[in-house]
Amino acid sequence: MKKGLVIKSTGSWYNVLLEDGITMPCRIIGKFRLNGKSLTNPVAVGDEVEVEQADKEEVGNIVKILPRKNYIVRQSPRKKHYLHLIASNVDQAVIVMTIIEPMLKQGFIDRFILMAESHKVPCIVVFNKLDVYGEDEMMMANYFKKMYEGIGYPTYIVSAIEGDGMEELRAVMTNKTTLVSGQSGVGKSTLLNALLPDLELRTFELSESSGKGQHTTTFAQMYVRQEDQSRIIDTPGIKNLSFNNLEPADVAHNFIEFFTASKDCKFDDCSHINEPKCAVKDGLEDGSISELRYGNYLKIIDEINDQNYWERHS
Repeated sequence: MKKGLVIKSTGSWYNVLLEDGITMPCRIIGKFRLNGKSLTNPVAVGDEVEVEQADKEEVGNIVKILPRKNYIVRQSPRKKHYLHLIASNVDQAVIVMTIIEPMLKQGFIDRFILMAESHKVPCIVVFNKLDVYGEDEMMMANYFKKMYEGIGYPTYIVSAIEGDGMEELRAVMTNKTTLVSGQSGVGKSTLLNALLPDLELRTFELSESSGKGQHTTTFAQMYVRQEDQSRIIDTPGIKNLSFNNLEPADVAHNFIEFFTASKDCKFDDCSHINEPKCAVKDGLEDGSISELRYGNYLKIIDEINDQNYWERHS
């Protein structure tokens, strides 16, 4: 039996870096579940596993997953009653976005933060493509930087092409395992190439007809920056995030500025929607709570409530 680290997932096969430095392709033996939930992929990049070599083959079988420090999971985009394991044993998660090319979808940032917060993973916001920003885009980027840093999320405005802000971003990844994700077209592959000069990931231009990017990553993979042993997990571009695996109370709990304000709500179980003497709604009035964040919160709550109780608990 050998121990190893899962560094690549292609669906049915996993590349495992063994303790002796050899990378072995492995399959799964047996069924694995997560807290009783069904998974579309029971093993994730970042998992520490035990492997036994298959007879007369240069492949192995994953027979045990060692205890996880943490993990990030999302609702499966294809099977709504299943969960999709994105990565495990991560120190932080980076969401890469742009103001333009493609146009910013700020609600996606809040959804990504909710996904990370739900599993106690610190989140960092990165606005890429500074090199194409005009005065209006720069003003918008600085507005969001102030907003997100004001509630505790470090935010960087960078140009992966020109190098602006990349040293600061590289520094916060030093000696950590970082999950990097984002929607297609935001320049994630270009950013990773800048962070990992020997990587040479494929990049694509935006489609002129749709203004959208093409997915350049089709599977999760871990890369190691040799000079400081930082581990970076690249994930496929995410089109959308749904949360039928959460309860409305979970959403309120993980919008951290709402949770902080809620100690002053009249009701302990305040949903911050229709209740009187709600500190979150008071925050909307005095400007301490972002209307954009609150609007995204309401949309997520509505989506969860659109699924009836039995669907969400089946």
